[in-house]
Amino acid sequence: MKNGTVKIGNTDMYYVSFGKGERKLVVLPGLSDGLATVKGKAMILSVSYRKFFDDYTVYMFSRKNDMPEGYSIEDMADDQITAMDELGIGKACVLGVSQGGMIAQSMAVRHPDCVDKLILGVTAPYATAVAAAAIKGWLEMADRGDHTALMADTAEKMYSEEYLKKNRKFFSLLARFTKPKSYERFLRNAFAILGFDARNKLSEISCPTLIIAGSEDKTVGRDAARELNEGIAGSRLYVYEGLGHGAYEEAKDFYDRVLEFCNE
Repeated sequence: MKNGTVKIGNTDMYYVSFGKGERKLVVLPGLSDGLATVKGKAMILSVSYRKFFDDYTVYMFSRKNDMPEGYSIEDMADDQITAMDELGIGKACVLGVSQGGMIAQSMAVRHPDCVDKLILGVTAPYATAVAAAAIKGWLEMADRGDHTALMADTAEKMYSEEYLKKNRKFFSLLARFTKPKSYERFLRNAFAILGFDARNKLSEISCPTLIIAGSEDKTVGRDAARELNEGIAGSRLYVYEGLGHGAYEEAKDFYDRVLEFCNE
């Protein structure tokens, strides 16, 4: 396992890697990366991917550390390809979750030779009305420094009611230990989502694509996955009934599905 950094222009990007296989899986996390990067978390983050270890080397990336004002999803995709080139990753399966799924879409459009297979988890091809409303609310909470409210509202929009009943009391406690020194990174990531729209580019995605969603997604809405499925020719859609935006955490077979698709 490795906790590393890769040079991107005048800054750098944190990544973690694990596994020993020749095939490559690149994982791009969601908006939460704006609050906490993957730095130093290889051991913790590897747990979900242990079945990949023999055949794959898994790389999970944060966004670069110095994000300029107006930094877009497309910029993030280009920088991600630069990072992959620097590390000699070459063509890879790409799993993008939430905002990471938006970056993954842009990678497949702008750099098709670098994406072998595409897995889009709980994401959307643009900032849907549901997503825009959620993000604008989070921006207001971040602006007033109310981290407890931010964490609580994120959880309410992410997890199933069953999960929330068991864990709701822990979110305020968690907020005490996760408040960043500055919300600038979070804001740059959030505004990039609001400015993203790939609907007229989806037809350009030609690699095999798997879309995974939750039927009760309160972060990007229920129709986002269907729009992706209709826009990407030959794509497959799997929906977890009763789960929401946190399906990749709650569904026990989420990563089994990803592995099965990558192995086809």
